[in-house]
Amino acid sequence: MEEVAQSTKTIFVFAGQSNMSGRGGVIKDSHKNQKLWDRVVPLECQPHPNILRLSAKLKWEPASEQIHADIDTKKECGVGPCMSFANAVRERITGIVGLVPCAVGGTAIKEWARGEELYENMVKRAKESVKDGGEIKGLLWFQGESDTSTQIEADAYQGNMEKLIENVREDLGLPSLPIIQVAIASGLDDNCMEKVREAQLNINLPNVVCVDAKGLDLKEDHLHLTTESQVKLGNMLADAYLKHFAASQ
Repeated sequence: MEEVAQSTKTIFVFAGQSNMSGRGGVIKDSHKNQKLWDRVVPLECQPHPNILRLSAKLKWEPASEQIHADIDTKKECGVGPCMSFANAVRERITGIVGLVPCAVGGTAIKEWARGEELYENMVKRAKESVKDGGEIKGLLWFQGESDTSTQIEADAYQGNMEKLIENVREDLGLPSLPIIQVAIASGLDDNCMEKVREAQLNINLPNVVCVDAKGLDLKEDHLHLTTESQVKLGNMLADAYLKHFAASQ
């Protein structure tokens, strides 16, 4: 791993809630009365020697599904968008693709405010990821479902998200850090969901783009993306990065 660690690394931070950490392939085991991952890994999500992840212990290691298992620990993780994103991107860049998982299921955007544990952990992990070389080339953000429970939270979403972007760029010393956010495809209340989506789609800041998850298939719970949808989302995020940011970096 020492040899790998010194290679060129293009690093991406993944944050948000459960649809970012991934619930693809997580099914209910009626015998054990708990949820388990079916362990089906799509072709687009297979491991590759040039894809690494930063573990919860801040160590680089080979990346494989479940990318967020030691970060989003309270629920069973499955397939998310990280590996299909990484496989799509690695074909177009030189060296190592480094993934920094930070997403935690069920979290509201106020829990990602500066000073809160989730935010500070994300910043800490991001800073640690570049200590042995490499550059952070993007923050990928998929969150907002938890902010669709009340109109007050939905109305506050855009301001909170814009503040998060401002803070993370300042705290990482990367004023032009690319942000690729996902417009949510599900929520707890339809009206509030549309308000959050409107906020996400309308953020107009430099180097911020939005990928729309609406139309991707959801699981039976009507909240989480299926495995197939997660693969598609990873590819959509990769397309957005390569189109808007890769050439200029």
